[in-house]
Amino acid sequence: MAAPGLAPGARRDERSRMSLIAFDDLPDDARLWCFGASRATDASELDHLMNSMRAFVEEWTAHRRDLQAGFDWLYERFLLIGVDESNAGASGCSIDALSRHLRNLSTELGLDLLDSMPVWFRNPSGQIRMVSRSDFADLASQGEVSATTPVFDLTVTRLGDARSGRLETSAGSAWHRGLLASG
Repeated sequence: MAAPGLAPGARRDERSRMSLIAFDDLPDDARLWCFGASRATDASELDHLMNSMRAFVEEWTAHRRDLQAGFDWLYERFLLIGVDESNAGASGCSIDALSRHLRNLSTELGLDLLDSMPVWFRNPSGQIRMVSRSDFADLASQGEVSATTPVFDLTVTRLGDARSGRLETSAGSAWHRGLLASG
């Protein structure tokens, strides 16, 4: 029997695949969540992460409505999840489900995806570093980072903002500027 709202003969797994869409196909006004990993992943960890996220997003719903969502993994460190809310928006319960999934995935991989306190930035050689906020402020007072240092602003909440350069921006153009002031 077809699931409610499906054509006769259609199975639930066919419908759920429709909720996973290519990240690049999401509209600019898609809601965005950005998560930084505590370390880079190796090839087998990346495969596990991608397969796990694909399975989660294919089944992700809010109030029994499929969420039109996609995800991307950038620079071996950042998980971006976008939802096109024109049809159905993420609810508190669906966001809780995402958090639970990421917590489980973090445990499975032995890396933290949910810590929002660190600062991610590019050092002069272009490598991505993760440090505490106080360490970033110390680096600023030592002149090792400045307003022009490329940082990752994981507080960006719309995909269009990330696409326009607000995800990776200069420290002086993001919330990070508050860590640059010398004491």
